[in-house]
Amino acid sequence: MNTGVKITAFAAAVAAAFGAAYGVGQSMDAVVAEAEPARHDGHADGARESHDGHAAEGAGAPSGPGGLQVSEAGLTLDLETQGLEAGRTTELRFAVVDDKNNRNVTAFRREHGKELHLIVASRDLTTYRHLHPVRAADGTWSVPVRLPDAGGYRVFADFTPDFKGARGLTLGADLAVSGVADPDPLPAESTTATVDGYEVTLTGALRPGASGELVLSVAKGGEPVTDLQPYLGAYGHLVALRSGDLAYLHVHPNGEPGDGTTKPGPEISFTVTAPSEGAYRLFLDFRHGGKVRTAAFTVHAGAAADRTPVDGDEAPGHQH
Repeated sequence: MNTGVKITAFAAAVAAAFGAAYGVGQSMDAVVAEAEPARHDGHADGARESHDGHAAEGAGAPSGPGGLQVSEAGLTLDLETQGLEAGRTTELRFAVVDDKNNRNVTAFRREHGKELHLIVASRDLTTYRHLHPVRAADGTWSVPVRLPDAGGYRVFADFTPDFKGARGLTLGADLAVSGVADPDPLPAESTTATVDGYEVTLTGALRPGASGELVLSVAKGGEPVTDLQPYLGAYGHLVALRSGDLAYLHVHPNGEPGDGTTKPGPEISFTVTAPSEGAYRLFLDFRHGGKVRTAAFTVHAGAAADRTPVDGDEAPGHQH
């Protein structure tokens, strides 16, 4: 049985066992015992179809958000580690497989200093990890990871293969953490987040089908932070995950260190378009004092977001 068939069979079995609790695309492995149904609702479009052919031949823009599919543009995310134990550090191993020859891809373009960015998030969107695994010569990636709670998680591989004409992709696969799962409700909507004594304030609105500017301002002890340090070539990195199906948006900031106009804080500006109405969880990575921290927010795109006017819909920015 080839890799694509094995992954499809596993996903189908998992969805059948836990589809009633989480809905399609929100399953967990049978080693996880559900203490009670998940206590939050979300919007789910369903996964996009996989595309046949080599990534170099399918270089058009993606039709929607990433992370909903395990295969796209002739490539498949082969998650070798499909289950972990809560609270225990374990090596997470995976590969990106070329469906044409069933071989691991070994050539990637560097984006923001890394060949591949790995995101791991819990289905209830309360646990988030931004990791940078190491690639072996045979194309196998590995990274140690420790996840605190049992339950269902989603793994996102964000990368650009080094093929002629290839485009950036985000592939996703389910990961189970064994134990009795007790999912938390989606955190309440808020425009402020605190982490390690830092307070991050969010202004702007996330709007479905229309670009808008989100500005995140970092302060500490009531004073604005004006000496943010570059992290992966930027003063901040923002990932948005849609509640329910965990559709993935990786948004790059407007401006970069050393461009002559972008200041090192306190504000970090992003331009983003939500693919649909619904609740989203935003995760901002920023670096200060030599340490990377993550601030998280819950926002709504649609009626809730319309309460906040947004200027500069066409502000420059980069979004996968």
